[in-house]
Amino acid sequence: MAVPAPPAPPALELASTGMSSSAFAIASELSEHPQKTRLSVRPHTLNVLAGRVVLIAGRLLATRGPRGLPGMPIVLQERARRRWETIARAHTTTNGRYRLRFLAERTGSEAVRLLFAGDGANAASRRRIGELNVYRLAEASWYGGGGSLACGGALNDSTLGVANKTLPCGTLVTLRYNGRSIRVPVIDRGPYVAGREFDLTFATKEALGFGGTGEVWSTR
Repeated sequence: MAVPAPPAPPALELASTGMSSSAFAIASELSEHPQKTRLSVRPHTLNVLAGRVVLIAGRLLATRGPRGLPGMPIVLQERARRRWETIARAHTTTNGRYRLRFLAERTGSEAVRLLFAGDGANAASRRRIGELNVYRLAEASWYGGGGSLACGGALNDSTLGVANKTLPCGTLVTLRYNGRSIRVPVIDRGPYVAGREFDLTFATKEALGFGGTGEVWSTR
């Protein structure tokens, strides 16, 4: 048996809510289709010594214009142990501005991203912002010439890598010196001078602009 459709609500009922039928339709459409968002990021550094505070700042914006979204939760996450882990949280303020601060404690290199999970009116947004490198200070020197390497292969002037007494062969180490960074594997054993932790190959030394001996930043 067919059931007759209920009568359409009179215009007076819509008017009593303070919303016209066209405005009601637009609001319904927005709730079904959240507006897209994007995360902007101010210039920042992701190369820090352990024990220092890292600051990431920017804005959460609606893509339908330059309007910032206030009161929204933003998280900073790092890719650790094959999953994303939250390391800082904040809420946006006026004009959608956010500031995330965290203490870099563990040395190493991890990808980091910003995440806004979204809500009923605003779509989720995420943005990778690079790789976080947390360093410690290490004494280093360099060596060259030829000969065989303890981890296999032969040394020449174009070989990139470092010698270390304890790190397993093939371990990747990010080194930084005077604003330059390079990631190289452990390829040899040494140095055998008290107080020194790394021997840089000639090619690694040149890539960093490193002198004879001194301190470098190391992620291992």
